Amino acid sequence: MTAVAGRALHVLVGPTASGKSAVAQLMAEQSGAAVLSADSMLVYRGMDIGTAKPDQDARQRVDYLGVDLADPCDSFSVWAYREAVAAQLAGLPPEREVLVAGGSGLYVKALTMGLAAAGAAPETRARWEALFADQGVEGLQQALRQRDAEGLAGLSDPLNPRRLIRALERHEAGGETAEEASLWCGAATGPIVAGLWMEPALLNKRIEQRVETMYAAGLLEEVIGLLADPRGLSETARQAIGYAEAIAVIEGRSSREEAMAVTAARTRRLAKRQRTWFRHQAQVEWIEVQPGEPLESVAHRVRAVWRTHGSASMA
Repeated sequence: MTAVAGRALHVLVGPTASGKSAVAQLMAEQSGAAVLSADSMLVYRGMDIGTAKPDQDARQRVDYLGVDLADPCDSFSVWAYREAVAAQLAGLPPEREVLVAGGSGLYVKALTMGLAAAGAAPETRARWEALFADQGVEGLQQALRQRDAEGLAGLSDPLNPRRLIRALERHEAGGETAEEASLWCGAATGPIVAGLWMEPALLNKRIEQRVETMYAAGLLEEVIGLLADPRGLSETARQAIGYAEAIAVIEGRSSREEAMAVTAARTRRLAKRQRTWFRHQAQVEWIEVQPGEPLESVAHRVRAVWRTHGSASMA
């Protein structure tokens, strides 16, 4: 970790389908920067279409970090992510620019604010992170309420997903009180970063188009291949947005049209949760993307935010 601590990171966040990846790709091609993905599902090898992972053409033109770190059968935690990308960053020249792009707030926070070294077993954390990805803060609150109502009531920030997850981990381990051993290090506010957002109607249309593109590109075939692996899929991979619905189609529990509708609905809810998370858990200067706005224009505005506020630093 110490080899990369303090390394400058230019961070771009925002809800899914807001255009972060395309903007980061353009800027990286222009500047020669590497792109560090902060997306909790892009870490899985072979899960490409359903996660909108940069394709091979894009990855031939830009160096990507933080992708393809684990097999879909593996449990994978935010701590494992930070360890893996720290090693990748250590292999880059110190003067190489790094652009962080992603919608997984916990991953962005792990990079810029750090994590305490002590943590739960990776499979335990992965399970609660999967619940958060699917049901948001409300799902974590309900899980903790059922197990430790006093612990939930004792949290000073019951909207903080990291504290909720840590409380759930401690309850399973029979450990500390709700406010002990906070997982996050550093200040609560964090650096000012750039974020993309757009009007809900426009974002929803982009989400629907993305789902249509995923199925046209062969999502069902991709999932059939994943299911053929005798090692199976982790619960996180199996419940991932797009993949759970595709599995339902393959197993005859849903039609293609129903699966596409459910995937779009889950993605809309995810986008709303991401926006809310970044509003409450990070300092973001938001850039409203206009309908039909060229990528070059959006990239210029992102660069302006970074020039104004400076870069974040690897914790």
